[in-house]
Amino acid sequence: MSEATLQPGTLYLVPTPLDFGIASLDPAPLDQLLPGDTVATASRLTHWITENAKSTRAFLKRVDQISPLAAPIQAQQITELARATHKKGDHRPDAQTDAAARALLQPALDGHDIGLVSEAGMPAIADPGSSVVRTAHAMAVPVTPLAGPVSLMLALAASGMNGQSFAFVGYVPQEPAERAKRLHELERLATQSGQTQILIETPYRNTALLEALVKTLHPDTRLAICCGLSLPGQVCRSGTVRQWRAPAFQAKALPLALPSVFLIGR
Repeated sequence: MSEATLQPGTLYLVPTPLDFGIASLDPAPLDQLLPGDTVATASRLTHWITENAKSTRAFLKRVDQISPLAAPIQAQQITELARATHKKGDHRPDAQTDAAARALLQPALDGHDIGLVSEAGMPAIADPGSSVVRTAHAMAVPVTPLAGPVSLMLALAASGMNGQSFAFVGYVPQEPAERAKRLHELERLATQSGQTQILIETPYRNTALLEALVKTLHPDTRLAICCGLSLPGQVCRSGTVRQWRAPAFQAKALPLALPSVFLIGR
C-alpha cells in the first residue's frame, strides 16, 4: 500500500484500574475491574503513550494474564509524556505541548494503533493526555475511548446530588485560609445554582480535606465522599454537613487512604 493511501491507526483511550500504587491492596484479576472488550483491545496494542511507563508495564502484565499480549512487554513501544505535562497539565492549547504530542502520534500515521494510558483511571480526565487527544483530532487520527472506571461519574451517580448540572473543579488549595475561601466559593455555586461541585485530593491529604469541608461548609449543605470506587471495600456516603458533624456519622470509618472523590451540593 502506498504512503498516500495508508490509513492512520486509531488512538485508544485505555482506562486502567484504580488500585495502582496502593500498597494495602492485593490487585484483583483485571476481568473483575475492566470490561472484556477493553482488555482484549489493550492486549493487541503494541504502541503506548503513557503517564508512567512502569505502571503501564504492570498493567500489561495483568492484561496478559487475561488476554495474551500481541508482543512481549519488552518489545512494546512505551513512550512517556513529558514531565512538565504532569506538573502544569496539558488541557489548555499550547504550541510546544501540542508539537510534542504530534511526535508521539507519529506511529499512528504509520498505520499503528496506539493506546493512551494514565497511572490509574481514564486518561485525560483529572490526568494528563488532553494534548494527545487534541492533536490526534487535528491530525485526523481516529480517537476511541474504551469503557472502564471513571470515578468522577461513579461518585456523582452515587451521591444523590444533581447529575444534570455539575462541574469537576479539581484540587483546592492546601493553605487553610485559601482552602476555606475556595470551599465557600464552591458552596455558593452549588447552593445558588444547584450545580454539583466535584473535587479530588491526593489520598494522603484526604483526611485534612474532609475535616476542612465539615468545618467550613454550612450545616445544610450536602456533602458526599466516595472512596475506592470500583475496588473491593469501596464506600460512598452522602448527607448534610450537619449529619457529617455528628459523632455517630463520622464513627463509620471511611477508607480515606484510597483514591476518593468529594462532592458538594444541595
